[in-house]
Amino acid sequence: MSDDALFDAPDAGRSAAGGSLSDAVHGAAPLAVRMRPRGLDELVGQPQLRASGSPLHQLVEGDQSMSLLLWGPPGTGKTTIASILSRQTGRRFVEISAVSAGVKEVRAAIDAARSTLVGSGKETVLFVDEVHRFSKAQQDALLPGVENRWVTLVAATTENPSFSVISPLLSRSLLLRLESLTDDDIREVVLRAVTDERGLDGRYQLDDEARDHIVRLAGGDARRSLTYLEAAAGAAGLHGSDVITLELAETAADQAAVRYDRDGDQHYDVVSAFIKSVRGSDADAALHYLARMLEAGEDPRFIARRLMILASEDIGLADPMALPTAVAAAQTVQLIGMPEAQLTLAHATIALAVAPKSNAVTTAIGAAIADVRAGKIGTVPPHLRDAHYAGAKKLGHGTTYVYSHDEPFGVAEQQYAPDVVLDAEYYLPTDLGAEAAVKQRWERVRRIIRGQRG
Repeated sequence: MSDDALFDAPDAGRSAAGGSLSDAVHGAAPLAVRMRPRGLDELVGQPQLRASGSPLHQLVEGDQSMSLLLWGPPGTGKTTIASILSRQTGRRFVEISAVSAGVKEVRAAIDAARSTLVGSGKETVLFVDEVHRFSKAQQDALLPGVENRWVTLVAATTENPSFSVISPLLSRSLLLRLESLTDDDIREVVLRAVTDERGLDGRYQLDDEARDHIVRLAGGDARRSLTYLEAAAGAAGLHGSDVITLELAETAADQAAVRYDRDGDQHYDVVSAFIKSVRGSDADAALHYLARMLEAGEDPRFIARRLMILASEDIGLADPMALPTAVAAAQTVQLIGMPEAQLTLAHATIALAVAPKSNAVTTAIGAAIADVRAGKIGTVPPHLRDAHYAGAKKLGHGTTYVYSHDEPFGVAEQQYAPDVVLDAEYYLPTDLGAEAAVKQRWERVRRIIRGQRG
């Protein structure tokens, strides 16, 4: 179950798949649970969702039945919104987690919701946490409940639903995008928890330095900020102090958690920044993103594969050793594994970042493919056709072929390309790095091949 599952409606029961919520009403419940917003007016951040007349506002205030897909980073209020929708519309709240529930649990929850609706007329909010972890069959099991409005589905995901949620479910749900919380948002969450009777109830004072430290560590995650605050308050209590100092706050966590989901948008954003930093020759930035991926547990083989692609796509013949370096790194990763492989990946990252850059290879194959797709195919010139079978010579295959090694410089003047692309120039080398020498040779060779010896 994700961290979002910590935020449960304190006045509603859950299905067997999600467990009981009774502990949420007791003081022993985590601070993050106790401080869950009870209405849209208490929701921090997400101004686009809280605005008067917004779709979410209409759903909550108008008591409409509409399924929601909530997409956003952890700790931004996805489960909270489901709880508010349930509380303010008087519906049952049932939660299942895609981490632990299967098709059986999904169908049981929907059947129970249908029975409750028929028996008492009470509707159910079915909250599915981490819906992107459901298989297609599991997501299909949700459709009857959504189509027949036996449940108001609220599904949370940290991944782009366009790639992780089936189309029928997407088309039947309202997609709401949640943004990462700002430092000001987190600061508001922390200060509210210090004074609110559901939180620390004014029992502790929070130093400005300690507050800023907690905000910084939270990294935009409201739940994490409250977890750190609770730990810091606990440390203060053990020391007999009613002031949460920076020193005490530092005991709550020794480092900021890396914001990175190997299967979600953080994954694609960080990888994109990594590749663009190497392409842009900024070795320092590239190493930063490499470190973020490694610390988050990214598969080092994936990183190595991306470097191999980049070696041809962005460097090519400007540095002929770029691809062998990337391939060697990938092989080394396979042979030695982590954590030692991080040195190899850093080695390859720096080498490719500081290498001269050329996308001439990428442009060349792209232009050639474009011509082929445009129908510029043409027939293979007769002298280049296979002449190793009986009757080939009678057809003129290979009879006028000039063997390159018999010619001066090992280059023969003859037609290689089909007539339709005879004058095409796909490979246009740059003057960068080693490709400058390739350019000089290729231009001479091209003129010889095409009989342009002037």
